[in-house]
Amino acid sequence: MTERRAILSGSTFEEQIGYARAVVDGDWVHVSGTTGFDYATMTISDDVVEQAEQCLRNIEAALTEAKCTFADVVRVRYLLPDRADFEPCWPVLRRCFGEVRPAATMLQCGLADPRMKIEIEVYARRSAGPAPT
Repeated sequence: MTERRAILSGSTFEEQIGYARAVVDGDWVHVSGTTGFDYATMTISDDVVEQAEQCLRNIEAALTEAKCTFADVVRVRYLLPDRADFEPCWPVLRRCFGEVRPAATMLQCGLADPRMKIEIEVYARRSAGPAPT
């Protein structure tokens, strides 16, 4: 039987809405859209780059619990209310994904809270290993 388990981050949103930060399904790890909230304090920076950094810390924690890393990410989606905020985040995103080169999409859309400036969602495959060169 294929392993299926939920990974929770402690975000109050997970409890209030009824979802998991990530779901492990066999070798696949589906990480929910993750914003720049620090879940320990439920605070969020006003700066989009700092939010992107926190998003990635939150995602990395979920990936680690799922026994994988950014090197296992095969798909990433970036969601931003203001497309002008995307380019300032590129150096932060490149640090995590520049060598991995996952398939990626950026969408401009409204987010659930006006303080949120970026949301990132990833899919990873635990058996993928390092990206070929």
